[in-house]
Order: sequence, then C-alpha cells, then structure tokens
Amino acid sequence: MLNALAVLLVFQLMGEVVVQWLDLPIPGPLIGMLLLFAVLTIRRRVPDWLRDTATGILQHLMLLFIPAVTGVILYFEQLGDDWVAFVVAGIVGTAISIVVTALTLRLMLARRKVPSP
Repeated sequence: MLNALAVLLVFQLMGEVVVQWLDLPIPGPLIGMLLLFAVLTIRRRVPDWLRDTATGILQHLMLLFIPAVTGVILYFEQLGDDWVAFVVAGIVGTAISIVVTALTLRLMLARRKVPSP
C-alpha cells in the first residue's frame, strides 16, 4: 500500500511540475492522473497492488470533499450574491457530465458487441 501511495504521489508531483513548467491553467493532479492513465494504458494492465490501494481510497472518497465544503462556507456571502450563476453552472455542468457519460458508455458497449456470423 505504501508503494502504491508513493506512485500516486509521484504522478501528482509530475503533474504539478508539468503545469508549472508549461504554465498551464489546469490543476497539476489532473495532469498527473492523465500521465498515470497513459502509463497504465501502455502497460495494458493495472498492477494488483495499485488497484487495491486505489479501491481503498475510492471507498473513502467522501472524506476528500470535507475541505471543499468547508471552503464553500468561507465564501457564503459571495454565493448569496451570485447564486444564479452557481445554479446555472451546476445544472449545465451536470447535464454535460450526463451526456458525456452516456456517449462514452454507448461507445464502450458498441466495442464489446460480438459481430454476428
């Protein structure tokens, strides 16, 4: 488990370095996750030790949202002033996520179909 956490943190660090080096306006952990995805895609498998650790982290994902919720309370007044923009952004973002997820599922299911003889 310690090795897997170290690998995940190294990829996060690599993402941060790339973002700082290229002055990109996106989060470093996102770049690190894409780098990890690329490596795992090239290897064509996820090592068991990494899968087990990632599954354990995902089981406690809600704990990672506590700092974000706390941050929302700090900007509660601004949320009150701009609530319409936040609601619209939430609805549009959710709609886009649903559409992209549905299209991705459709594509993946089409790839799994066995051709008729």
